[in-house]
Amino acid sequence: MSQESIYVTQPVLPELAEFIPYLEQIWKNKILTNCGPLHQQLEKELCEYLGVDYISLFNNGTIALVTALQALGLEQGEVITTPYTFVATAHSIVWNKLTPVFVDIDPQTSNIDPVKVEQAITDKTVAILPVHCYGIPCDVEVLQNIATKHNLKLIYDAAHAFGVRYQGQSLLNYGDLSVMSFHATKVFNTFEGGAIVCHSVEMKQRIDRLKNFGIVNESIIDDISLNGKLSEVHAALGLLQLKSIDSTLLARKKIDEMYRNGLAGISGIYCIKRPSLEKDNYSYFPIVISKPYPLRRDELFEKLKLNGIFARKYFYPIMTDLAIYKEYQSDTPEAKLLSEGVLCLPLYPNLSLDSVQKIIDLIKDN
Repeated sequence: MSQESIYVTQPVLPELAEFIPYLEQIWKNKILTNCGPLHQQLEKELCEYLGVDYISLFNNGTIALVTALQALGLEQGEVITTPYTFVATAHSIVWNKLTPVFVDIDPQTSNIDPVKVEQAITDKTVAILPVHCYGIPCDVEVLQNIATKHNLKLIYDAAHAFGVRYQGQSLLNYGDLSVMSFHATKVFNTFEGGAIVCHSVEMKQRIDRLKNFGIVNESIIDDISLNGKLSEVHAALGLLQLKSIDSTLLARKKIDEMYRNGLAGISGIYCIKRPSLEKDNYSYFPIVISKPYPLRRDELFEKLKLNGIFARKYFYPIMTDLAIYKEYQSDTPEAKLLSEGVLCLPLYPNLSLDSVQKIIDLIKDN
């Protein structure tokens, strides 16, 4: 084991001295939550930076997903989604007493396959919930056409897609709603946090009520919903993070390029391609291990771990291989194959290029 471990990610944090004035403001205001001034300021600045009209901040991305489905009035029926995702995507569907229907992915992009989506639509289908996996855009035009044709709601799990711009606009502007995560592991973090992007003031007002127990005013509560509010301390960190987000994305790009150049030509190692985007966030660096590479995925995972490098099998296992989702079985061979070969390598702005080279050399040395 090396003296200093390298993990798959590391949170970006500002200088502590820069955070103190925000804390002093919170102490002075004595407003800790309930849509305080820093919360309002962060919503405004995020709208400007991301190029979206309306955003509602949340305490995490999972509660945001649960609320997004509720906000669209989906009370019963089936929601088509991908098995190649984090459990929060599927959990949010089941929490709303809806039925997840898992369909296969395009192995080249790791995103849901629109052809499989349309094949899975029945008279019970009420929505499609795709994931912009690794920040790679789904086939948004085709998915929108399918949703429009069949009168379905389209909600994107955009947990990986902060800052991505596609065809001249924010990727978050596609679909009825887009849901982000600001978890510590994400490109942009607020310790814990999340958000929903919507397209009208009426929908924002509904979402804001739903994340506050359904409270309309002091005497009226018109929905049974959760507490999803983001605190002022979390909002303060977000305001600071926005100041350095462009340099964060540039640092991620350099590491992505170094991996791609260093791993090119290794037989049996495939780096999942990122499309040419107006703005990318280089959210993760997934590789796929297959023959004729001499080690299997799990063997390479263990080899890296023995050298103090903690990669991640992300996403493994797929949802339908979890015991809790066994009742929602589906035939998704491409998702299963990818999950058994994928390995996300360390990628974060403070990762030294020497460490990146060490990882490349370990993968080459077989």
